[in-house]
Amino acid sequence: MKKAGILNRHLAGALAELGHGDGVLVCDAGMPIPDGPRVVDLAFRAGIPSFAEVVDGLLDELVVEGATAAEEVREANPAAAGLLADRFPALSYVSHEELKELSAGARLVVRTGEARPYANVLLRCGVFF
Repeated sequence: MKKAGILNRHLAGALAELGHGDGVLVCDAGMPIPDGPRVVDLAFRAGIPSFAEVVDGLLDELVVEGATAAEEVREANPAAAGLLADRFPALSYVSHEELKELSAGARLVVRTGEARPYANVLLRCGVFF
């Protein structure tokens, strides 16, 4: 058994299969999950695991070359907006409806237990070399 890094076998396996340009949607418990992408549901209870914990855990494992969030996050969820701005200085914004449309093209969806609105981000994988 692994003693460090991501222990969830479904998530660890899904991350290992990602390539350059693949999309990963990290979403709250209320985000509609599109048909198609592989889904790893980490939600245990409301708020567990938090959006911040999952984003930070993924950033330890992935190279991210771009991130997109819903513009509504800035007004509706200042805590998530601040976290995203700190982690992704070049964060781009689209409407929530457009984010839902873009998420259909993601290769992986990681659902958190976050119970605050608009705690969602679409990550674009980069390469480490």
